[in-house]
Parts: sequence; C-alpha cells; structure tokens
Amino acid sequence: QAQLVESGGGSVQPGGSLRLSCAASGFTFSTRAMRWYRSTPGKERELVASISASGDTTYYANSVRGRFTISRDNAKSTAYLEMNNLKPEDTAVYICHADRRYGQEYWGQGTQVTVSS
Repeated sequence: QAQLVESGGGSVQPGGSLRLSCAASGFTFSTRAMRWYRSTPGKERELVASISASGDTTYYANSVRGRFTISRDNAKSTAYLEMNNLKPEDTAVYICHADRRYGQEYWGQGTQVTVSS
C-alpha cells in the first residue's frame, strides 16, 4: 500500500529553522515529482514548493523563496523541506504530495509547524 509519512514538524521561535521529511513507500518514488503544500484553517491550501522526479527542477512560492529549500533523495525514497528564517505566518500543517501518474496521486497526513515567540 502506497503511503507518504511526514516528520520533523514542531514549534520554533521566529527566525528558527526546521527540516521536514517525507518518507515514501509502496510506489516508485523516483518517477514522481514531489510537492509540499501547507494548510491553515480558513485559507486555501497553498503550494509551497515542488521538485521534479530527477531533482533538477524546483519551484517555490513567492512567500518562501530564499528561505525554504526542497530536495529529495531517490535512493532513500524521501523528500525534504528545509525551512529557515521561519515567520509566524509560516505556521501551518505541512503536507507532502506525490504527483499523479497512472491515475494515482498520494497525500501524506501532514505535520504541524508552529512559529511563535
């Protein structure tokens, strides 16, 4: 059974850093682009960053560009989101997503990130 499991969330002060991980299993991780979204109550889910299957191409939302870095290790079937200089407005549930292929896409359960002094 395919699944994505996020980890690494937590509570940090403004200016702090966190590294999120998304461990994949049950499908061929290296063939799919990966994305990180974030969700907060009352707001539309936001695409934060994405990375191509090979890792050559990345995308960042304007709100995080220069502070967040997405990466992947296909040998470990894991995607990462390095988050630096965190701000209170980065507080959200961060959710990992594997791109649709052959009619299937996958979502993780999410990991909470709270930025507060």
